[in-house]
Amino acid sequence: MSSLLSVNNLKVQFSTRDRFATAVDDFSIAIDPGECVGLVGESGCGKTTSGLAIMRLLPGNGKIAEGNVVLDGVDLASLSEKEMQTHRGRTVALIPQDPMSSLNPTMKIGRQIGEGLRIHTGASDTDARKRALEVLEMVEMPRPSERLDQYPFELSGGLRQRVIIAMGLVCKPKLLIADEPTTALDVTIQAQILDIIDNLRSELNMGVLLITHDMGVIAGRTDRVVVMYGGKKAEEAPTVELFNSMRHPYTQALLASMPSLEGTTKQELASIAGLPPDLTREIIGCRFAPRCQYATDTCRAQEPDLTFEDGHAFACFHPTNGPSPVVIRNVVPREVSAESPVKELLRADGLVKEFPIKGGLIRHKIGVVHAVSNVSFAINEGETFGLVGESGCGKTTIGRMIVGLEPLTNGQITFDGKIVTAKGHKISKADHRQRQMMFQDPYSSLNPRMNVEQILSEPLLVHKEGNRAQRRVRVGELLSAVGLEHRAADRYPHQFSGGQRQRIGLARALALNPRLIVADEPVSALDVSIQAQILNLMKELQREHNLSYVMVSHDLAVVYYMADTIGVMYLGKIVEIGDAESVFRSPAHPYTQGLLDAVPVPDPIVARSRRGIQVSGELPSAVNPPSGCRFRTRCPRAQDLCANQEPEFQSFGATQQAACHFPLKTPVNIATRV
Repeated sequence: MSSLLSVNNLKVQFSTRDRFATAVDDFSIAIDPGECVGLVGESGCGKTTSGLAIMRLLPGNGKIAEGNVVLDGVDLASLSEKEMQTHRGRTVALIPQDPMSSLNPTMKIGRQIGEGLRIHTGASDTDARKRALEVLEMVEMPRPSERLDQYPFELSGGLRQRVIIAMGLVCKPKLLIADEPTTALDVTIQAQILDIIDNLRSELNMGVLLITHDMGVIAGRTDRVVVMYGGKKAEEAPTVELFNSMRHPYTQALLASMPSLEGTTKQELASIAGLPPDLTREIIGCRFAPRCQYATDTCRAQEPDLTFEDGHAFACFHPTNGPSPVVIRNVVPREVSAESPVKELLRADGLVKEFPIKGGLIRHKIGVVHAVSNVSFAINEGETFGLVGESGCGKTTIGRMIVGLEPLTNGQITFDGKIVTAKGHKISKADHRQRQMMFQDPYSSLNPRMNVEQILSEPLLVHKEGNRAQRRVRVGELLSAVGLEHRAADRYPHQFSGGQRQRIGLARALALNPRLIVADEPVSALDVSIQAQILNLMKELQREHNLSYVMVSHDLAVVYYMADTIGVMYLGKIVEIGDAESVFRSPAHPYTQGLLDAVPVPDPIVARSRRGIQVSGELPSAVNPPSGCRFRTRCPRAQDLCANQEPEFQSFGATQQAACHFPLKTPVNIATRV
């Protein structure tokens, strides 16, 4: 079979103020019809740039300096822009990473999807609308005919991603480039989107280039994998062979950095020290050598050529042979003696948060969003409480209520035995300092006009801590605590990488020596290698300062690694709660099991053989939640009782409880919430 796509010796350069940056260097890849090839690596390694070069969508300062891109016998790199326009969207289509920024907010969905067909085939508005409906049905869009006349802002993230896929498929392309198509999505929606791409690939015999940094997604969805590092190919092999017998130390390190639910015990994550190379400067030797545990003088002086062994290619002088042989330390649970019993730090009782919906000329109340409905839990000193669930279930709202950023509609929060938050309760400055927030996006939460010293000094100034010299000393201590150099104090947020900015966000949360930190999706936007560094750092600081965390995330593997206790939320309610081992190893609620079954596993054999509970469809509206059990509209075990009666919490062990009429295991007895 001849290749559908053949990229040969591709070199992409970007002009900067004083030099050229080579973002992709001597890169080659081939994709057959119906084949899915994964392109994996850290941010800045050249994955997205390679995809944009194939599409001829490089920014104005970028160019293809060398090589060719042959798609179905046509060299796209040699075409003029006008000639390329006849191929873009018709023979090759792109699914971009962020669907919201890629959709026109002023144009209805049906017209946006049909636009490509009108441009490439001259189809009428009627035919384009008919085809738009067909592709929406193809991507399993709920109520597709209604969506044609909606705008992007009226859809959830998962539905917008379906629209983007439909736009790519409207002209039946031969090649689909999916650039991080599920990065910002929940595991349940991610699984649905990836299933759709798999099914369409088979039905249309379409080639797919899947660009991602998630090795779990790669393991379960691709036929072949290409690993990039520093703009060059580091390794290429069939998926199963690459995961079982990887040859490049970088591939080995990427896999070891991933938190996983598959191990029998929690293990400390193996992070990759340092940062990827600066591609604006000349690189001598192997690009991975400064971060490689096997590097020698030869590696630092000479660049390795690609070696080919029975269809397995790698560029390394000292190849490995499979997963990391390094013994990774188990994460030992905190020991509690009779002399120092566990102390409860925070208790939430009956938390309710409702947001009014206003409309009409006089902006009167026309409805209510039930964001959090009667939620209770407790957090012990020095422990981590994990909150998991899909976007829109109320996790972040609870985190904001805990730190006092969101007033309560009802209920109360007790901290160290004292009521600190309740309806109508005024929070004191002293209460605030004990509970701090670590935000999801460190860049938008850091003032771009303030340098790091000013950012870290601000909480100290507000609370009148020390004089200027003492605050400067404290800033130095905070930077050291999070692994940054003291000279970072004079730099601004835009001068740091994403992982470094998250370290600054953690340092700011630590500035006032809090006892509890709410970490809202702290590593969701980071590469697995940087993610491992941040998670290990958070655990280290927890041990040193006896910190408590509330870990808010939709990444179950991350929460399992960090948490002692887990609360599973669905549509404003906790449906299961208990110790991490019980909840993740033996869940009682079907929703918990559905979340676990949707988590990508970095093992091709396991990923392709798993069968479990499928959580399909979208989260119902919090304005008008379903009667009885809120999960019943998506639950494969639901019966009439679930619609008529809200389930009570039952015990499934000493620390595990769930609210379900038809649980996955036999309850011990009826119980109240912990």
